[in-house]
Amino acid sequence: MSPTPASQGHSRGHSQGHPQRWLILAVICLAQLTVLLDNTVLNVAIPSLTSELHAATSDIQWMINAYSLVQSGLLLTAGSAADRYGRKKMLVTGLALFGTGSLVAGLADSTGQLIAARAGMGVGGALLLTTTLAVVMQIFTPDEHPKAIGIWSAVSALGFAAGPLIGGFMLNHFWWGAIFLINLPVAALALIAVLALVPESKAASSRGAPPGPPGQGDRPDLVGALLSTIGMASLVFAIISGPAHGWTSARVLVTAAVAVLVLGAFAYYESRIPHPMLDMHFFRDRRFTGAVSGAVLIAFGMGGSLFLLTQHLQFVLGYGPLEAGLRTAPLALSVVVLNFSGLTAKWTAKLGAPVSITLGMVLMSGGLASIATLSGRGYAGTLLGLVLIGGGMAVAGPAMAHAIMGTIPPVKAGVGAGVNGTLAEFGNGLGVAVLGAVLNARFAALVPVAASSLPAALAAAHSAQERRQITHAFSSGLETSQLVGAAAVLLGGLLAAALLHRAERAGENTDAEMAVAR
Repeated sequence: MSPTPASQGHSRGHSQGHPQRWLILAVICLAQLTVLLDNTVLNVAIPSLTSELHAATSDIQWMINAYSLVQSGLLLTAGSAADRYGRKKMLVTGLALFGTGSLVAGLADSTGQLIAARAGMGVGGALLLTTTLAVVMQIFTPDEHPKAIGIWSAVSALGFAAGPLIGGFMLNHFWWGAIFLINLPVAALALIAVLALVPESKAASSRGAPPGPPGQGDRPDLVGALLSTIGMASLVFAIISGPAHGWTSARVLVTAAVAVLVLGAFAYYESRIPHPMLDMHFFRDRRFTGAVSGAVLIAFGMGGSLFLLTQHLQFVLGYGPLEAGLRTAPLALSVVVLNFSGLTAKWTAKLGAPVSITLGMVLMSGGLASIATLSGRGYAGTLLGLVLIGGGMAVAGPAMAHAIMGTIPPVKAGVGAGVNGTLAEFGNGLGVAVLGAVLNARFAALVPVAASSLPAALAAAHSAQERRQITHAFSSGLETSQLVGAAAVLLGGLLAAALLHRAERAGENTDAEMAVAR
């Protein structure tokens, strides 16, 4: 049987690398950046949306959460679809859906239309986040994976820093819809480039047969897709609802119970069928388990701590939204410089994954501790913390992603990217919720007036001394929360490094090509 084009591309991608792989990497990073910017850009538009669309607080929450709920719920399903039906097809579909959703969002004249558009953008975002990393694994050789993943990871940091800056600039010159319409030329350019440059690839069957048309080889796991989508969406919804409605409220407890039951059913079902979307045997691999455990705790600490950092810069140090965004830029710049230069890939090759992850987590934890303990003296302590966090992310992030992807067969690259993205979404959401709860509890215990937030407490203050006490109470709550985040990051790094080290000593397969033979 002659090989199909997809299998030819797959073979070429893992033997010599695609001849235009670096140009293709630039294209898919552009597509990924569009999605990542939209994770943060909406936050700066909340005042405008409140006044122009007469949006209530619940409307604003759904505008933000509709995107993250749909995206996090569909990541595994999107990765599986990319593996089965073609990663290029899903990349093109994701760009088209994201661009269409952006157009509808930019022209929306009601909160309902905007929420629906954001949900549609979440579908496109899930497809893009999974297929971009899967394509990276296909077009580069194993030796080039660390550097390519490092550049892919650096784009995430760039999106985090650039979102508020671009949003602030657009709102200073245009109406709020422009923050969505700016996605259109970027999505169109990326779509044209993907069609022209990116090769098609799809999974061979689980037995190593060449990929064929739908209906041959592995059957689509529709039940697994439904269970994973419902389970993850319920879990993220419970996490998002906790701070506002109370962790013991019926809303949170019921959705959390649904998430546990459905995800349990998903794990049981996946372990019983011949062609699962997510092979549960992966969790028997210490390298996979170590990378997964560390990734959750790292995302927990970083997502929550960086969420708190924006509040610290605005409420404690007194910067405006745009100024605060500019002052977080050193974090992203550190990641971009170290990863785009290839330095972190060289360090990882010399030190090995366990040592690299430990080093990165120690730097990140130290950076969070620096922000917690030194930032009260001004921006210098915050700057030191941001540079340390950026350096740590540059070293540990790609090593962790490579550890996850390296334990999953190349034919399941999309699912591997879905696992990586799901862990990040789950950890970030949990970090924001838990560390935010720590902040609120500490603030409530120290504040001299009855209030649920810093602005409300300041409005209820009767003297300058009370206002100083309130600001100090909020700063103390931020410090405690940042230290909890630092501990989580350090724990995650040590746990992941220990499990990865044990896996290497045990001689477990760490090469994805070896995993195909299992």
